[in-house]
Amino acid sequence: MSKKLEGNGLWESSRMMLPERKEAIIRLQLQEGRKDRPTLDRQEFELIEQALAESFHEHRTITVRLFDEYEDTELIGIVVLIHTFRREIKLSIAEGDWRWIKIDDMFH
Repeated sequence: MSKKLEGNGLWESSRMMLPERKEAIIRLQLQEGRKDRPTLDRQEFELIEQALAESFHEHRTITVRLFDEYEDTELIGIVVLIHTFRREIKLSIAEGDWRWIKIDDMFH
């Protein structure tokens, strides 16, 4: 089999393809793996906010699940600061290592 027919070789070897077309194909391939943000009801938001508050007040370790279009992530740490107006928390992951996380990016 010719190398042009393996993997993405056909697209890479084509000199007649417009760059815009090539970008559109790549964008479509990326979008195929995308997923929609889950919708949370009021009760689920309250459970998340309660767990964050308990972690903050009691210095309890929690696992935070974060939405991503392609692959969700989980972070384990302690909430050290809550900004209610900006709807963010500061999660201490390790000694001297922390991350700001938007509450709207979390899900249960």
